[in-house]
Amino acid sequence: MNYIVLDLEWNQSNMGKEDAEPELPFEIIEIGAIKLNDKCVMFGEFSELVKPQVYHEMHHITGNLIHMQMEELERGEPFPEVAARFLEWCGEEEYVFCTWGCLDLVELQRNMKYYKMTPLSEKPFAFLDVQKLFSIAYEDRKTRRALEYAIDYLKIKKDIPFHRAFSDAYYTAKVLSCIIEYDREVLRNVSYDVFNPPKVRADEVKAQFATYAKYISRVFADKKEAFADREVVSSKCYLCCCNLRKKIKWFSPNGRNYYCVAYCEKHGYLKGKIRVRKAEDGKIYIVKTTKLISKEEADRIRERKVHAKELRKRHKQNRDIDE
Repeated sequence: MNYIVLDLEWNQSNMGKEDAEPELPFEIIEIGAIKLNDKCVMFGEFSELVKPQVYHEMHHITGNLIHMQMEELERGEPFPEVAARFLEWCGEEEYVFCTWGCLDLVELQRNMKYYKMTPLSEKPFAFLDVQKLFSIAYEDRKTRRALEYAIDYLKIKKDIPFHRAFSDAYYTAKVLSCIIEYDREVLRNVSYDVFNPPKVRADEVKAQFATYAKYISRVFADKKEAFADREVVSSKCYLCCCNLRKKIKWFSPNGRNYYCVAYCEKHGYLKGKIRVRKAEDGKIYIVKTTKLISKEEADRIRERKVHAKELRKRHKQNRDIDE
């Protein structure tokens, strides 16, 4: 297994969203990558500029961050050619993409789709979010740090400047190597790219981790259809796989995230959380996580449901008065 540690730089409209290309809000202008083998030895490098085809002025924030001028990009080649060389460079051996955060793979695929290139995958695929893995290995699993913070924390030598695609891929590879040497088991905490969410039930994702389980549904026309699906609304103990009765049925305090609490006789209270995500074609899919919680946290969720119900009742009363 090889690790393809990827970083991208991208540009955007200097005139704001109203002047942006709807299908390409961020145009990739540089691809950098490092290839690691299973023993964390760097044995390949990729670094190429991309000649802009959509945005021909450098966004002021982008220019200040990466210290690059449009004239320099003119030496590059169009995205389809650079991306094709990059994917060929990745090689035929089995590999997994590794990025700092979860945005690079999304924008890579959005740019590929814009130029009608063959997609990386027609369904979700696993990758390593090194930013998340750093938090799991060294901090509280929740905090997300900047790359330079991680470099300082691990006392890694800063021998090239930050904020260019190759240099950030290089430093991300250094952090990943430290994590692997510290505890290779951390790599079990894979992330899933869902630029192309599951289209059929057979492609849905069901993954179990040390402290929670994740389910990524196929696409649905709308929330009503999604919440009519038994798999979406079910509650199961991810430790013993038992179907559970809910102590607190699904509710939403904000219309975006939904919560429930179920109880397992063997393992205790479990919190379910549903996030409704929009797919590229306007449909939706569901990301559901389930994790063990204390009775005290279950009680707080119950109080939150009561509060949300009171707010909805008050809102309805005010609306009736206005009418």
